Amino acid sequence: MSEEQRTPREAGAGQFERTPREAAEAEIGRALREAEADYERPAEGHYVVSLPGTRKLSTACSLLLGDHTLSVNAFVVRSADENHENVYRWLLERNSRLAGIAFALDRLGDVYLVGRLPLEAVTATEIDRLLGTVLDAADSSFNTLLELGFASSIRREWAWRLKRGEPTFNLAAFERLRPETPGDSGNALG
Repeated sequence: MSEEQRTPREAGAGQFERTPREAAEAEIGRALREAEADYERPAEGHYVVSLPGTRKLSTACSLLLGDHTLSVNAFVVRSADENHENVYRWLLERNSRLAGIAFALDRLGDVYLVGRLPLEAVTATEIDRLLGTVLDAADSSFNTLLELGFASSIRREWAWRLKRGEPTFNLAAFERLRPETPGDSGNALG
């Protein structure tokens, strides 16, 4: 935006008020600095923030400034291998409890969290709240989505590791999918 397109401030001659996009960018930068967030800036107005979780080790959250809005986009999990209807039902039911973001699918069926804010609503406090909501939603839903959409694969992984004496500590969240006998891949969905 050229200086001719900016609005002069009433208080000082020669000074120009920031555009909503510039103000939003300043607020995003402030929020990320205050949170000591790990992030990259692949382009002007684009931030990719790494949100550390406990179930999902890290969630990459993209913040992209447009002319009028801030778009939020975070990958959660790839397209389910099975049980699609129950996965989608769970996502839709969960959407009713989220603020400012929602679960969505891309054309491949991969699950994302998406949101959009008007630039005028972008403050450091709102960015902090939004990133917290993304982190909580991605992290708290991760194991449930894996269990709903990948139960057969998890059962096979359990069986393979048990049969070979491999470590199973990273399957602990899916203990209920553990086969009763080491060679049993548990082909039936539960």
